[in-house]
Amino acid sequence: MTVSESPSAQAPAAAAAVKAPFVPLSQRIRSHAQRDPQGIALRMDDHDITWAAFDRLLDRVAARLVAGGIARGDRIASIGPNSPEYLFLFLGAVRAGACMVPLPTMTSLPSIVGMVNDAQARMVFAATAQHATLDQTRPDCPSLREFVSFEAGAAGWQAWSAWLGDEETVAPVDVAVSEDDLFNIMYSSGTTGEPKGIVHSHGMRNEHLTRMGRFGIGPGTVTLISTPLYSNTTHACLLGSIGLGGKTLLMRKFDALNWLQLAQDERVTHTILVPVQVQRILAHPDFERFDLGAFQWKLCTSAPLSPLLKRDAIERWPGKMLEIYGHSEGGANCNLVLNDFPDKLHTVGRPIAGCVVKMIDEEGRELPRGKTGELVGRQPAMMVGYFMQPEKTEEVTWYDAEGVRYYRSGDVGYFDDDGFVVLLDRTKDMIVSGGFNVYAVDIERVIEQHPDVAEVAVVGIPSEQWGETPLAFVVPRAGAALEADALRAWANERLGKLQRVSGVELREALPRSEVGKILKRELRAPYTAAAAATPPPAATPASSRRTV
Repeated sequence: MTVSESPSAQAPAAAAAVKAPFVPLSQRIRSHAQRDPQGIALRMDDHDITWAAFDRLLDRVAARLVAGGIARGDRIASIGPNSPEYLFLFLGAVRAGACMVPLPTMTSLPSIVGMVNDAQARMVFAATAQHATLDQTRPDCPSLREFVSFEAGAAGWQAWSAWLGDEETVAPVDVAVSEDDLFNIMYSSGTTGEPKGIVHSHGMRNEHLTRMGRFGIGPGTVTLISTPLYSNTTHACLLGSIGLGGKTLLMRKFDALNWLQLAQDERVTHTILVPVQVQRILAHPDFERFDLGAFQWKLCTSAPLSPLLKRDAIERWPGKMLEIYGHSEGGANCNLVLNDFPDKLHTVGRPIAGCVVKMIDEEGRELPRGKTGELVGRQPAMMVGYFMQPEKTEEVTWYDAEGVRYYRSGDVGYFDDDGFVVLLDRTKDMIVSGGFNVYAVDIERVIEQHPDVAEVAVVGIPSEQWGETPLAFVVPRAGAALEADALRAWANERLGKLQRVSGVELREALPRSEVGKILKRELRAPYTAAAAATPPPAATPASSRRTV
């Protein structure tokens, strides 16, 4: 089954698969500075940066990098919370033709070493809080030649101001780049195995930027960014706002109350969020007192939104909300305008214009509509590959009968009769109980309907009798007197025989990644470890085997 170019389920003006004309991001910023030099490009902590000042700062950063020997395609690592300096470095490096490598702030020391060495980064820029960790990498990361602090200097660290220098005006720097040149490398799976550097080209980022224009971003719009600068989620919207000439508000760290205050005071028109942020904003007791009437679009991505949260958002939050399904690698990409399809909130929409999505079985054969399989996709915005790891790139690649390349998503789902994609699970998270496939999302959607449940995550844990059995981890709503056994009984009355949960664990919070994804592997890990340490059971008597 193939579905592509379904405009009715997408954002405005997504009716044709036409590749966007390539205009380098630095050239766009230069044009904004010439057109509106005193207009506000960036605001953070009540500090404004005009387009003219922004453009000059990027020239200064680019000139300093070039003078220091950074050449086109060289990699520069960065780590730290959101800050103007971080953004100036990122875009200044792009202007110098370099490739940025943003590192997650919550990753482990071995992962940082792995990422830096994989990218062969020549420099690292870091916030003070990361100095001690980075200092430990020095013996193991021979490619790093220079250490610069985003803040004050320290032993072995040059302060940002000293590195940048006193020269306020430098000759414009315009290193020519092509669509194929490296823009950035985003790392994936650095905590669970060998790091994989997802390479984004200038052409791919240009395609992302152009898509943002379909949501009306440009001069006169105000985009609020509260997700981390090391996240691909952030850059999809941030680079759109900057590249298209809108005003960008940058938060150092997300906080629901401060976010709501900024959104009201600055008359925010656009934003991008992850599901946990949407949940916290809508759950804030003061949500209703804020005027959010300036919103045109709220974009949400990185993990699926629950249907209940989607409905709450469209009923209470002005402006349209778009759910974006996709991956940093490119491949399958679907959009759902929640307001336009209130009967499709259990889906992630249909493929965007220019994207072709297929479902395949475990043998790599294409499946017909309605059949469950793994999503594979292709589109104009695809990663170049995993940096210097062609074998890893090939592992996520699928070719159709004509030899056309698709990227595997690792997600299991199906197309409904209208061509909307229903996601069921990650292939690695699917529960196999008694020889049958059980999808955690189906169980989660039942449990989240309980009035005292705030969040739920279901994983499969080892079972001597069934192989795996579902276990639910639940965060109760504030003030709720929820009992695990009672909730288990309530859920199992509503679930199918194969879906019934073996237990419910109540938690104050669920473990999450830096961008808010629930880390099911951490929930599952102690049970998997305990099963591995347990001697294998004796043969199961025939009388106790499951029958259906």
